[in-house]
Amino acid sequence: QVQLVESGGGLVQAGDSLRLSCAASGHPFSIYHVGWFRQAPGKEREFVAAISVGGGRTDYADSVKGRFTISRDNAKNTVYLKMNSLKPGDTAVYYCAAKKLRYVLTILEYDYWGQGTQVTVSS
Repeated sequence: QVQLVESGGGLVQAGDSLRLSCAASGHPFSIYHVGWFRQAPGKEREFVAAISVGGGRTDYADSVKGRFTISRDNAKNTVYLKMNSLKPGDTAVYYCAAKKLRYVLTILEYDYWGQGTQVTVSS
């Protein structure tokens, strides 16, 4: 079983950048697909980005495409989410999640979750 810990969140102004990290322990990270999801107050958790085990495939929500970049360093057991041109609408708790076997973007199919990191973007 893999344990996930997110970091890198904070309070920034619109237009700024942040890089979130998702560090894994307890199991070889290279066999897991990883996704980033977010949940804003009063809203359902939503998909943000995902990356396959080897990094060869990435997917993004339309709302972040062109601004966010997901990447991974399996040697460091870490997945990153670089967020540029942040908007107030990006304010949310950001979670990373992992799953084995089939690569999907569906929240319910991810088995392992971190505790989340808060990102707040002021206008």
